[in-house]
Amino acid sequence: MNNFTHFDSQGHAHMVDVGDKAVSHRVAIAEGRIRMQPETLQKVREGNHSKGDVLGIARIAGIMGAKRTGDLIPLCHPIGLSRVAVEFDLQDDAVVARATCEVHAVTGVEMEALTAVSTALLTIYDMCKAVDRGMVLETVRLLEKHGGRSGSWKAPDPQGDSRT
Repeated sequence: MNNFTHFDSQGHAHMVDVGDKAVSHRVAIAEGRIRMQPETLQKVREGNHSKGDVLGIARIAGIMGAKRTGDLIPLCHPIGLSRVAVEFDLQDDAVVARATCEVHAVTGVEMEALTAVSTALLTIYDMCKAVDRGMVLETVRLLEKHGGRSGSWKAPDPQGDSRT
């Protein structure tokens, strides 16, 4: 395993110097899910939740979260995203959120994709908590990334994964 890049030779946290890296097209896809009671999921599915369009608002929140990643994660570089897409898949007992982030930059967009998913899921929780406080956010993870010095990477596809 490589050394952690966010620590200098003395072990102090620092922002990684990306000044010598080449600009490249970078893409990251992340996913996560929120399990909930069937009645809660039905309200989300029908779009008749008393607070409005849960998934529409969660989509906007996810996009906003991706755009603010550099403000939220202390050592992330702020980057000018060229694309953020947040999609939802309603399953039997959960909503799966998937975010795709793209940029032409010297650093990757994995954190932005993960932040988009987390923010979208937290927004669903916030909007539905009055009727279901037992919702569970789980399995937030990077599915794949492309571009940059390290090239492409894909997560193993475990059985039961919602990826298609």
